[in-house]
Amino acid sequence: MDAGPGTDLGALGWFVGVWVTMMAAMMLPSALPMVVLYSRTARGRPLDTIGFVCGYLAIWTMYGLVAYGTYRLLVATAGGILAWHRSGPLVAGAAIAAAGLYQLTPLKARCLRHCRSPLHFILQRWRKGPLGGVRMGARHGAYCVGCCWGLMLALFALGVMSIFWMALIAAVIFVEKLLPGGERVSRALALGLVAVGIWVAAAPGSVPHLTQPGSAHMQHTARPSRTIRSVVVRL
Repeated sequence: MDAGPGTDLGALGWFVGVWVTMMAAMMLPSALPMVVLYSRTARGRPLDTIGFVCGYLAIWTMYGLVAYGTYRLLVATAGGILAWHRSGPLVAGAAIAAAGLYQLTPLKARCLRHCRSPLHFILQRWRKGPLGGVRMGARHGAYCVGCCWGLMLALFALGVMSIFWMALIAAVIFVEKLLPGGERVSRALALGLVAVGIWVAAAPGSVPHLTQPGSAHMQHTARPSRTIRSVVVRL
């Protein structure tokens, strides 16, 4: 499914299903300490913890819907200009560089501090019951989006269906939020993203693991899927 920056997001229902699955796989590992702390504070009430996780994923789903709407709007109004053989590399590179610059903003720093200090949030924002869990999960999810939306923008620019880029960005998020020195890693990542953005804009064909839309590699990997579809139709 990886078509690099030219990956078609498909129908809305398909996208939402894939997006929620991706967010559960990419974001919940780094959110696990918060979920565990909440569960222990809630004294093991499973419905409260389920509500917290649902509220968290609901905020990331909203982010995905905004991204989907923006994508559809751009395709409808400027699809030709965004084609890979025209301005596509420049747009993708600019998006990645913008994600890097966001790493240096006060908002990023504030949201990252929240994600790295779950106890303060639990003590200050505690709400009882499943509905309270949903509200707390949504609030924590909003901070998490504030911390990571730039990295997700970079993922869209590099290939939202690329297993390599998904795994790499998930690892970066994990390091930022959980490991010692995560703040320094976040600032160093800013330079890396700006450099990658310039690289993609200037010489996309030389970027490892970047599938260029319309490339021979993409066409080769698309053949098995067409074969599978034909077999399914026959069955």
